[in-house]
Amino acid sequence: MITTIVFDLDGTLLDTLEDLTDSVNYALKKLGFPQRTIDEIRSFVGNGIANLIARVLPDGNENPRYDEVLKTFREYYALHCKDKTRPYDGILQMLDSLQRDAYQMAVVSNKFDAAVKELCELYFGDRIRAAVGESEKVRKKPAPDAVYQVLEELSVSPEQAVYVGDSDVDLATAANVPMTCISVTWGFRSREQLLAAGAKEERMINAPHQLPALLLELSREA
Repeated sequence: MITTIVFDLDGTLLDTLEDLTDSVNYALKKLGFPQRTIDEIRSFVGNGIANLIARVLPDGNENPRYDEVLKTFREYYALHCKDKTRPYDGILQMLDSLQRDAYQMAVVSNKFDAAVKELCELYFGDRIRAAVGESEKVRKKPAPDAVYQVLEELSVSPEQAVYVGDSDVDLATAANVPMTCISVTWGFRSREQLLAAGAKEERMINAPHQLPALLLELSREA
């Protein structure tokens, strides 16, 4: 019986792409590097901020100004992470439906922990029972550490939970727990990219309102 849903944040619950792009480009411009397009940033996100900054810089984290760009990004994004970010259409209605059905909900993200907690509180309030982001305390996804942390906090086993995300990183994270993964197609990766990463058609949804019915189906299968 599925009782708990662990969500990815960026590209799954929240459309954060414009604020991420603006913050990256602010840091790049300030330190004299070329700007990046929103489509480039879309392809770079998913493995944490440190990897994002490495991907936008010539020579990656070997670039002598890598630490400066990362610090500038973090400072700017902390102030501007809510400028254009919003829940995807239908997300709040989906969460409300799941809450009425007594599901517990949590978020595990590779975004830094303070931003994860702030954004979840701002946009989702008490709908999200636990939220964990990148920190020195746990390895980032696809390591399963943060998922184990929220499952322990909510007193459930992996067999009672599913992971919902939009990327290959989320598929790998769920496999490393292991737990069932549901992939969403409205986020930062295309359907084709998800399938190539191992997503299953029968565990893929194209709109938030499809999730409750799929959860019931998976519970019956279990």
